[in-house]
Amino acid sequence: MDIRNCTRCGKIYAYDGFNICLKCRREDEDDFEIVKEYINENPGATISEVSEATEIDSKKIIEFLRQGRLEIKDENNIILKCERCGASIKTGRFCDKCVLEMQREFKQSIGGGVDPKNIRDGKMKERIKITDKYRNRE
Repeated sequence: MDIRNCTRCGKIYAYDGFNICLKCRREDEDDFEIVKEYINENPGATISEVSEATEIDSKKIIEFLRQGRLEIKDENNIILKCERCGASIKTGRFCDKCVLEMQREFKQSIGGGVDPKNIRDGKMKERIKITDKYRNRE
């Protein structure tokens, strides 16, 4: 079991893939519900208005935007920029164009070793036979 300190409150917790403890995550969820409710009642409110009315730090609201849980209405905003190309975005960390490019690059990197030509030429079959040959020795 991996034991760590919460980056927010400093308490020890069993690491479960998050850098903050369960208590801090629950607090974040409560804050998100408050922000979400305020925005539903006041569509078009600015981050500073939401922060003032809900008493939730604007940094936390911006984090909700980066997580893709909230979206900015304006097309050209100055708060959220794509972390890859710098384009203005409404939510998340990357623009749609960069997301598509990164997905394509990722697919190529994990599946890029297989060339359809090799399959037709019989080269890929040979690799499989060699692997099977080693498996039979065990």
